[in-house]
Amino acid sequence: MERLVSNWYNHRPLPESYICPPETRPGKLSIPSGDTIPVVSLGEALINRSNTILNVLRASQEFGFFQVVNHGVSEKVLNDTMNVVEEFFKMPMEEKASLYSEDPNKVCRLYTSNINYGTEKYHFWRDILKHHCHPLDDCIKLWPQKPTRYRDVIRTFSVEGKKLGLTILELLTEGLGLESGYFKEDLSEAMLLVANHYPPCPDPSLTLGLPKHCDPNLITILLQGHTFGLQVFKDGQWIGVQPLPNALVVNIGHQLRIVSNNKLKSAEHRAVTNSKVARTTVGLFISSSEDSIIEPAKSLTNAAQPPLYRAFRYKEFLSYYFSMMGDTELALQPFKLPFNQSVIS
Repeated sequence: MERLVSNWYNHRPLPESYICPPETRPGKLSIPSGDTIPVVSLGEALINRSNTILNVLRASQEFGFFQVVNHGVSEKVLNDTMNVVEEFFKMPMEEKASLYSEDPNKVCRLYTSNINYGTEKYHFWRDILKHHCHPLDDCIKLWPQKPTRYRDVIRTFSVEGKKLGLTILELLTEGLGLESGYFKEDLSEAMLLVANHYPPCPDPSLTLGLPKHCDPNLITILLQGHTFGLQVFKDGQWIGVQPLPNALVVNIGHQLRIVSNNKLKSAEHRAVTNSKVARTTVGLFISSSEDSIIEPAKSLTNAAQPPLYRAFRYKEFLSYYFSMMGDTELALQPFKLPFNQSVIS
């Protein structure tokens, strides 16, 4: 418990173990924030579905990141979710002690920095609450009991968030020309909630809340709150994702990149800190079941566009991804087909 950043951040200067290597430090450069990340109104789909599909597809191809508004998740659900998660992180340490664990296999756990604190070369400025959301009726029994409304609020958010994720996946299904419902059942069965808490940092130029990475799953829905911190890497520069009222951030994961045979982009991103206010985010990571077979969709490959990846079970990919600490290209390498082999297949 003493390792949690929120337990000691205001009592000491930035520890040396949290200082990133010079080439990965955010520094003090001004990061562009605002209108370069696409914003898509999903409500338009009721009037002009083809245009909404085009906007979602284009954002997924060019950025791998976009924000959605008019998405059907109510303002009350978003506010209740953020408030109850912030309340959780503000609770006294003794009330959260039973959830703290350094075992990455624990279904619901509170931890700090990254998945393997004891073996990482340097640490990251965040505390994390992570738990599974599927099957919901089983998982909810293991969620935090305090705040007392946590389970009811997060149940609603997880159900609404999953519904939104499936809606976006269906728009992408149509845009890619796949058969309707392609991502239903086991390809989008699992879901993980990850709540990140980034306390104020004494020197944001030297450390990161999250390192540069791509998500390993299918698609992520993020409630990022009102504070800057999320950055996307595009064309050799970092772009800040501006917090918008009642918007949700959507990003494409590695599995969707693979299924689309690289037609969609899994974007690298990171989280930076600030010295003034705490920042809290709540992400829903929609993914395939561990035994699902992941491969490029057959209808997207042919002699001219051969498959770029071999078929594999999702759990095989996850194991390798975490062993590579999220390094984008290294994580994909064992699953890529050699060029001549992909042509033959």
